[in-house]
Amino acid sequence: MRVVIVGGKLQGVEATYLAHKAGWEVILVDRNSMVPAAGLCDAFYQLDVTSEALDLPKAIKVADLIIPALEEPVALEYLSERAARESVPLAYDATAYAISSSKRESALLFAKLGVPIPTPWPKCALPVVVKPSNSSGSRGVRRINKMEELTAFVTREPNNWVIQEFLAGPSYSLEVIGVKDNFVSLQSTEIVVDSQYDCKRVLAPAGLSSTMNKKFKEIAITIADALNLNGIMDVEVISHKGTLKVLEIDARLPSQTPTVVNQSTGINMLELLYDVFVKGVIPTIPDVKYERGVVYEHIKVSPGILEVSGEHIMANAHPLKLCEHFFGADEALTDFAPGRLPWVATLIITGDSRVEAWNRRCLVIEDIRDYFGLSVCSDPIPNCS
Repeated sequence: MRVVIVGGKLQGVEATYLAHKAGWEVILVDRNSMVPAAGLCDAFYQLDVTSEALDLPKAIKVADLIIPALEEPVALEYLSERAARESVPLAYDATAYAISSSKRESALLFAKLGVPIPTPWPKCALPVVVKPSNSSGSRGVRRINKMEELTAFVTREPNNWVIQEFLAGPSYSLEVIGVKDNFVSLQSTEIVVDSQYDCKRVLAPAGLSSTMNKKFKEIAITIADALNLNGIMDVEVISHKGTLKVLEIDARLPSQTPTVVNQSTGINMLELLYDVFVKGVIPTIPDVKYERGVVYEHIKVSPGILEVSGEHIMANAHPLKLCEHFFGADEALTDFAPGRLPWVATLIITGDSRVEAWNRRCLVIEDIRDYFGLSVCSDPIPNCS
């Protein structure tokens, strides 16, 4: 089985990691030879899919499946055309992605469905969160506490922003797979963010009650059904005063959570996407009797300091390598090299329970600090006051 992954940053790292867990050969395509996933693939093509018309077919015609791991509309359109021309399955739902990649269009869909969401401005009180409509994840997200600051922001940036009430509470993520009006949901995970609202840590099991978990899955499948989803979608919610409110959706292979689900349940989302896009069938999800505890987090080591930070620190890393038993972690995706500072790593730590995994995580952090003589450990959170 050979998969071509187009895009070598965060989604590309995720896809490459999972493909190798499935035992597949990975060909990576990116215009930059120094992207993080370049250190993890079996073969690499340096090209721009929007301009290298002669070289792209060489990369994709040998593939059993293409995984897009980028968010550039022109590149996705060109890749779709080329994949169709070469008759190679592409794991991409253009219609669902177009809606999910716009926070404004997504919010309109949620309102139509009656899905709980944070109250939009001006129907809510301050503080508020402003989000760029056409940017995924936490990029450009900021909190505004004062009316004069919000007025100045709206005057300066009048268009293409979503403004909603700021809510404090734990956040959770869930993936849904869909094909031919059939949908299956996977494991819920907990999302922990840094001071800039960028995901720095994913935990499993999520810790939701069975009632809340059932409600989460119902919300996710309602949205997937409305999108007529063909492929995968990630749904993120926040729990506020006993209600799950949807923050965003992404109709693409997400980063971070698929690895956590794989480590906790053994389910590999890339194998499920193979069933959807190659076989054309809804995947059969195994009955998971036992969920292992998982802590997955990003760290940056600089002179004197270890910082737990959002995944943005991994996006511009040197090409990563997969290291087992990294300072006691089960695995790490890292650009660590002797004498290099700073370096970054995504730590993957498991245990028989979430508590055991967390206790192991604390020992890993302590070992890294001791080895490098790091006097400061920073683990910032948002200011919720």
